[in-house]
Amino acid sequence: MFTGSLVALITPFKNEAVDEDAFLSLVEWQVNQGTHGLVPCGTTGESPTLDHHEHRRVIDMCVEAADRRIPVIAGTGSNSTDEAVALTRYARQAGADAALVVTPYYNKPTQEGLYQHFKAIHDSAELPIIIYNIPGRSGVDLSVATMARLARLPNIVGVKDATANLARPLDTRIALGPDFCQLSGEDTTVVAFLAQGGVGCISVTANVVPAQCAALHEAWRIADAPTVFRLRDQLQPLSNSLFLETNPAPVKYAVSLLGRCEDSLRLPLVPVTEATRQQVQAAMTGLGLIG
Repeated sequence: MFTGSLVALITPFKNEAVDEDAFLSLVEWQVNQGTHGLVPCGTTGESPTLDHHEHRRVIDMCVEAADRRIPVIAGTGSNSTDEAVALTRYARQAGADAALVVTPYYNKPTQEGLYQHFKAIHDSAELPIIIYNIPGRSGVDLSVATMARLARLPNIVGVKDATANLARPLDTRIALGPDFCQLSGEDTTVVAFLAQGGVGCISVTANVVPAQCAALHEAWRIADAPTVFRLRDQLQPLSNSLFLETNPAPVKYAVSLLGRCEDSLRLPLVPVTEATRQQVQAAMTGLGLIG
């Protein structure tokens, strides 16, 4: 089972291309800071604007740089089932430990369509699959009943839950049992999600403060409630600031302040406003990350 702080990696850009040196440096930093897993090519990695060659290359780099020290869950989702199948097969070939597959966006399939989409991916690639349920971006919500049906397939092993519905992980735990891997997709509610049956978080905030995010999950694992609550409170202003505008624009700016990438995004995303910059700076200053 995948547990703890798994970072939803940004994809650094330079001169309109993927900045491979910056990406490799980020992976090494994350590993050294104690992050429990790496998630390249997700929403935070701007996967919608990566071409197929770039997408495969980022997965390759992440797997090679991680060098089996921590798991890699490669983003392989698409609203085209055939494309998701191809990317998931590639992730398996590249050596990823699992695939993160988003619910099909824009198409708005029924629950039966969602089931058949994930079953087709499952049947085509022998790789553990984490379903990424994010209704706010995809326009569809995979129900607990459909999740339970999918969980009967041997390689459907978990969910990244970005519904922001804190009843959902408890309902899922009751319906599917404790072995189904529930990962939060919401940094600001991570402790509550863990209390409701979760086992980790695919985190945006961990791009900026990987050691602190990992420490929170380590403290949770040993039932050190005072440390969990202290870290939760310390991280909340930063997590809030990273979602003032569309992710990953704020986190790209935050990581650029650490000198680890350029503040560069691909259209239709644009750099954050001055007001958001000030709030990100204030949160990072409060954590002692910048002067």
